[in-house]
Amino acid sequence: MTKIGVFIPINNNGWLLSSTSPQYMPTFELNKEIARRAEHYDLDFLLSMIKWRGYGGETEYWDYGLESFTLMAGLAAVTEKIDLYASIAVLTMPPAVVARMAVTIDSIAPGRFGVNIVSGWAKAEYDQMGIWPGDEYFGYRYDYSSEYMQIMRELWETGRSNFKGEHFQMDDCHLLPRPSQPIKVVSAGQSDRGMKFVADYCDYGFVVDNGVNVPKDIAPTVERLNVAKGESSNEIGCYVLQLVIAAETDEEAMKKWETYNQGADAEAMAAMGLISAADPTVSSGVTTSSTINNALKAKVAVPHVICGSYETVARSLDDVAAIPGVSGVMLIFDDYLVGIEQFGQYIQPLMKSRSEIGESLSATGS
Repeated sequence: MTKIGVFIPINNNGWLLSSTSPQYMPTFELNKEIARRAEHYDLDFLLSMIKWRGYGGETEYWDYGLESFTLMAGLAAVTEKIDLYASIAVLTMPPAVVARMAVTIDSIAPGRFGVNIVSGWAKAEYDQMGIWPGDEYFGYRYDYSSEYMQIMRELWETGRSNFKGEHFQMDDCHLLPRPSQPIKVVSAGQSDRGMKFVADYCDYGFVVDNGVNVPKDIAPTVERLNVAKGESSNEIGCYVLQLVIAAETDEEAMKKWETYNQGADAEAMAAMGLISAADPTVSSGVTTSSTINNALKAKVAVPHVICGSYETVARSLDDVAAIPGVSGVMLIFDDYLVGIEQFGQYIQPLMKSRSEIGESLSATGS
């Protein structure tokens, strides 16, 4: 069965760079309600990103944001079964501190907590705080993240670390208690080096496509992760990030998409483009920054989208699930509270890849 997660709106307006899309602020109450509804419809996980600087513009895009670990700790206390992933930008906190934070949330939600590793390519986020190590970091960020992960794994598995590396040195570092179950780790490296990091140290990798109603176009990216997985002894799952804009008919859904694009926040898009272009690896192949740049060049405010009727969306998500190597989909919605209800009530019951969940919900009258 394909797993379904939600990329929750920890920053304002979710993931639409548009003045004509639903406008909302990130609050604990909003995310708690999303979590409650996700559990009701038997979704599998929630993930919150971390962003330390927004992009301004007319919509003040991502200028308002919460912190990921504290938000997920709060959600851990008000949920019962859904898995929760918090994001850590590795330049902002030492690995031993994050390892203990993760164990603390695991004690709130035993066996349900995981960590998303963000290597950090957006220089402006860290420069503003005086913690950017220099532009050479663009080239070694996954080496840095690899040492970071080795330390956290040692602490979680053995309770201590004496790791000695180029970037970190532990001196009989202790961590007790250890987690109740292994802490799952995810990452979204899109470059070949990023995918190798995923294969070596993570349980899941996220991949992103910037097409519109072309879900199968993600297959080559998934295959690149499959190749990286083949070079590792780890079992790695692959989740596809996908925005859903749904309505009763294809025409209604496409009208929403067109309206959102008409309100594209050009100033915020330009700011995002400048920050992503600062990464010297942007022209060296498929990277996170190059993926963003390609979307911005298309001047599309709403990328990586499946847009259509409930039947169209269900069929498209099944197409994604059928791609070899895909373990699940992480959903973004244009309007989260409306979107998650549409998914739970009308889309999920039509998905062949979620048929077990649909039958279970039907049996309970949900």
